[in-house]
Amino acid sequence: MTQGAGSEAGTDAGKAAEVTYLAIRRQILSGERAGGEWLREGDLAAVIGVSRTPVREALRRLAAEGLVRHEPNRGVQVEAWGVDDLDEIFSLRSQLEPWGCGLAASTGLADLEALAELADRMDEEARRAPPDLDAITELNNRFHRAILEASGNGRLVGLVSTVVEVPLVWRTFSHYSSEAMRRSLAHHHEIVQALRAGDPEWAESVMRSHVRAAWASLREEHLDPEQGPS
Repeated sequence: MTQGAGSEAGTDAGKAAEVTYLAIRRQILSGERAGGEWLREGDLAAVIGVSRTPVREALRRLAAEGLVRHEPNRGVQVEAWGVDDLDEIFSLRSQLEPWGCGLAASTGLADLEALAELADRMDEEARRAPPDLDAITELNNRFHRAILEASGNGRLVGLVSTVVEVPLVWRTFSHYSSEAMRRSLAHHHEIVQALRAGDPEWAESVMRSHVRAAWASLREEHLDPEQGPS
């Protein structure tokens, strides 16, 4: 095999691994692969149309992200999260994201017009009957990531992106009441105002309220008043 052919084969293998990783990850985040479900390499390879090698690599990446777990002598299972797991995650988010938002208010790196447009588009999607929750989720993720990127702290972006995966699995917006949705959308606009004012304390405060309110909406639905966490 020539050097060029070897390089091309390596590129094809890399593409197959990436496609496989994205496909399985999307299935998990969409809820198509439920928590506790066993993932069989052969079945996944057949469905996606690849060999087992990229499936194996994809599962390693997903395990590193905490979306699946390896059970010795049993295989790979989609991670299942409970209320206690979410409590830890939102506690982290309520520290990291407000800090990042405060930094973004100081750096001047935020594209305020783009953020305002994302907030407006979320409003539009929420006004649909019924609201397009998938569209709102995607726009919301772009909004939060753009703010973190504007913090100027690259490590913070990577850290928070791994933390928010679990709430995505739980499809946060599907648990919102109409009041909670209105509050969340209003927070987006106030965050943009705080960034425009260049006020770190205001920006940090609103983002913290935003994150904690999101957790409250999830927690209310998954706690039995008499039995406690489910």
